[in-house]
Amino acid sequence: MPRFVLLFCLCAAFGHAADLKPGVRSTLTFQESPPHSDALELKLRLSAAETPPAYDVKKESFDILLPKNHRASEPHGLFIWISASDKPSIPAEWEAVFAEKKLIFIGAHKSGNPRSVFDRMRLAIDANFNVRKIASIDPARVIVSGFSGGARVASMLGVCYADIFPSTICCMGVNFYTNVSTPDGKQTFRLGYLPHDEFTQIAKTQCRYVLITGEKDFNLPNTQAVFENGFKKEGFKAVELINIPGQGHSPPKAEWLKKAIEFLDAGTAKP
Repeated sequence: MPRFVLLFCLCAAFGHAADLKPGVRSTLTFQESPPHSDALELKLRLSAAETPPAYDVKKESFDILLPKNHRASEPHGLFIWISASDKPSIPAEWEAVFAEKKLIFIGAHKSGNPRSVFDRMRLAIDANFNVRKIASIDPARVIVSGFSGGARVASMLGVCYADIFPSTICCMGVNFYTNVSTPDGKQTFRLGYLPHDEFTQIAKTQCRYVLITGEKDFNLPNTQAVFENGFKKEGFKAVELINIPGQGHSPPKAEWLKKAIEFLDAGTAKP
């Protein structure tokens, strides 16, 4: 486990999820943000010229779903969703996958594409920090994910905040920190951010990534370019590309989400 993940765990007081009913979505608000959400920290990690806007987690709300088979005494993984829209919507069939894989789902409201990228990152960081206070979370099984524009934000968090997000699933959208060209050289996509070297090294050696796209997804060339001439070229240890036959620009079916999670979990299996 990266040393930063351990420190992040120790910062969050452990509580319980007694007020949450397994299998039923609940809406939560939180009272505290970790230092990882500070404006200066965001600027440093992204090498950003802009100053993040004012932000107060107390004014935000989150949907959380404990698996139907949730047991408070058993550590679970955490699936943090960054939506492309204002509601943290996911396909209903995904809930069975979360139950099978023992993952707690959480997604913020008003975290869609119109929102500042800094705020979308803060909402995911704050979800990670605060859920650890009310549920037993396995820090090695924290997944940040999203669809389309939300996936692009997740991809940046998965590198710039590799110390607290060990796994990333990008559904039909992904950014990278170098210019990347498609395998045929016909298209080039500009870099989307500039991560700090320390966290990039953690990302390359200790984190896992799944890029999901489809034959009819308009982001297919971008995703292939990032996979081949981004992650693989830069020496990332564990990255998988899933190109779904006939799939357009929409969230993948449960079977493909399950494959992605199983790839991530393969890196946490004990010898």
